[in-house]
Amino acid sequence: MANKITAVGAYRPKVKLGTTVQDEQLAGYIADRTGLNRGDIRHALSEILDALVFFACNGQGVKLEGVATFLPKISLEGKFSMSTRLSREMTTRLNQGGVFKGTIDHRESIGKTPDELVTQWNTEHPDDQVV
Repeated sequence: MANKITAVGAYRPKVKLGTTVQDEQLAGYIADRTGLNRGDIRHALSEILDALVFFACNGQGVKLEGVATFLPKISLEGKFSMSTRLSREMTTRLNQGGVFKGTIDHRESIGKTPDELVTQWNTEHPDDQVV
């Protein structure tokens, strides 16, 4: 017997991830758009990492306007990490019609409810029903 999480996970829309952009490619992209030197951009990216760690270690969040807010957090085991909250501008720009050029697996499931995905699962997996 399958569970609801399995059914929804199998059919929900998913962004098919391409290769992850590395700092050299990011620096090249920014350099091409701004005319700034790639090396200087890579240095600035490194400094952003150092600044995020510095302020987090002082119990402070960091807001990168238009990008995200980074907030320090701690687990029950005492391990520190950062939570990230995307800015409204980032979310708005990501959701503008026609902006996304990547591949979406199960695109046909956009707008369906979890119950509809369970029904689809049950139809396609009669021997492994979600009840």
